[in-house]
Amino acid sequence: MVTARLLDRVGKGIRGAPRDALVADLAPPDQRGAAFGLRQSLDTVGAFLGPLLAMGLMLLWANDFRAVFWVAVIPAALCIVVLVCGVKEPERPAGQPRTNPIRRENLRRLSADYWWVVALGAIFTLARFSEAFLVLRLQQGGLPLALTPLALVLMSLVFSLGAYPLGRLSDRMSDTTLLAGGLVVLIAADGLLAWRGNGTVAWLGIALWGLHMAMTQGLLATMVAATAPADLRGTAFGMFNLASGVALLIASALAGLLWDQWGASATFIAGGLFSTLALAGVLWRARTGTALPKPPL
Repeated sequence: MVTARLLDRVGKGIRGAPRDALVADLAPPDQRGAAFGLRQSLDTVGAFLGPLLAMGLMLLWANDFRAVFWVAVIPAALCIVVLVCGVKEPERPAGQPRTNPIRRENLRRLSADYWWVVALGAIFTLARFSEAFLVLRLQQGGLPLALTPLALVLMSLVFSLGAYPLGRLSDRMSDTTLLAGGLVVLIAADGLLAWRGNGTVAWLGIALWGLHMAMTQGLLATMVAATAPADLRGTAFGMFNLASGVALLIASALAGLLWDQWGASATFIAGGLFSTLALAGVLWRARTGTALPKPPL
């Protein structure tokens, strides 16, 4: 089971960067926000429909784990069929050789704007630790164990409903404005969850957590695509995902330490402080840097 879980995570790590690079290459530049928003929305729909289907099959088949895992193979196989038969990779310029992109001269071509997005994504991830802490917060607040998955269902529902329209909005408005708005929403979510772990306050905090993800996750991917050279987008997304993944490990470890030492409120207060730091960085960059260009509509 541990090996299967490890392979699942390795597979996710391998497919993430080329998938996002493919979306960036295939989507018109003035619709990249909408494209990444749609991808996030569909990905999130699958993330909460899959567990619900698994729960239903477990009840129907008397906890037959093997049968449920065999059913889970079907969507993965269909993805391969769609990828092979329905997706055409963008054409490369004639005569352009394929080379290893992880070379010093190629890394030098990644602009300061790109590295700023990477740093921002890492700080952002420090503020957004594992969603498992949302479940733990509601469970600590008295929610029955059988109902705790509803926390992730609510968060995913808000995320999936908001990702596409907010992605379209990002194509038409300032990245700084939308990103700052998402951070303000995250600060509000952290504040509510630090305050209470039950009742309307806690559920509103969960919903705001999903809203901030809808406002920011597709936008960050769009910013990576906009600041990286077209022939290095896969590398750029890989570096961004690596930095964000390391930050998530640190954030979750720190969140767990704070939870054990000072309680749940300390965890969410720390998340709010990191969110405030990221917000300060966004606003400072808006004053001192240059805005990312928007393709003509």
